[in-house]
Amino acid sequence: MEKHKKVSFVSLGCPKNLVDSEVMLGILARHDYEITADDRDAEVIIINTCGFIEDAKRESIDKIIELASLKGTGNCKLLVVAGCLPQRYQEELTKELPEVDLWIGTGEHHKIVEHLEKEEKGSYLTQSEYIYDDLTPRLVSTPKHTAYIKIAEGCSHTCTFCAIPGIRGRFRSRPVNSIIRETENLVSKGMKEAILIAQDTTSYGIDFKSGLGLSSLLREMVKIKGLEWIRLLYTYPQFVTDELIDVIKNEEKVLKYLDIPIQHVSDRMLKDMGRGITGDKLRNRLYRLREALPDLIIRTSVIVGFPGETETYF
Repeated sequence: MEKHKKVSFVSLGCPKNLVDSEVMLGILARHDYEITADDRDAEVIIINTCGFIEDAKRESIDKIIELASLKGTGNCKLLVVAGCLPQRYQEELTKELPEVDLWIGTGEHHKIVEHLEKEEKGSYLTQSEYIYDDLTPRLVSTPKHTAYIKIAEGCSHTCTFCAIPGIRGRFRSRPVNSIIRETENLVSKGMKEAILIAQDTTSYGIDFKSGLGLSSLLREMVKIKGLEWIRLLYTYPQFVTDELIDVIKNEEKVLKYLDIPIQHVSDRMLKDMGRGITGDKLRNRLYRLREALPDLIIRTSVIVGFPGETETYF
């Protein structure tokens, strides 16, 4: 296939997906593809999709249909759909959206150029095992003072409402040195705030034999000159340890801010959701956090309407 130079990119979904998009953009730029913000002018349009919940799936499909029209009214010669949606729904989607030329799953986005330059159209979906490192090209799309840093990929939890393990594969951590080098590189370009993300940041290091975890990583990161703030997202309540609380309390660079998706506090609902924690244990963790960090900002998410939820549980 002829190599198309102008590429436009749409990234949907969560910050973890955004990092994947930035990696794809970096790889494309390294291979001399021209990135354009004008979808009408682009010869290749890539949509990195979310397929986690129904609203996200609908948003992704609507965007695919919208941009597919540019194959007739714009310069688009190749329409590519990447990410979670094809990884989860490939069989149904290829029948419903024949205007899509390439489907690229979550385990293949680092091969974006290779797939664009293949003669044949089709689907490239493998079990997700890839995770980027500090040497991977990446075009950061956030304002230069802040950036997301993905410290791990995948998930090994068994929450009954979540399809992420099937989409992203089992949990795997990036090496500490790789995260430090990427952070230092971003700081040299003006980053002041590093936002640490993973499907569960508090499980960081669980797959290491060394025993090093999130607290150890944070203690290394705070040594980076020029880095002013570290923000933690996606922390599981049962893995917010006393050691982690002490690091947040005592390290000035670690923001007094935690994103803790509790989902529910009813024992029955937590059990049905497969969350691995009781309501009492969850409340005790929150009380411990408040005791140690009275000014802590807590961001959370809660699921209501889960099958079996009564008015009392609600």
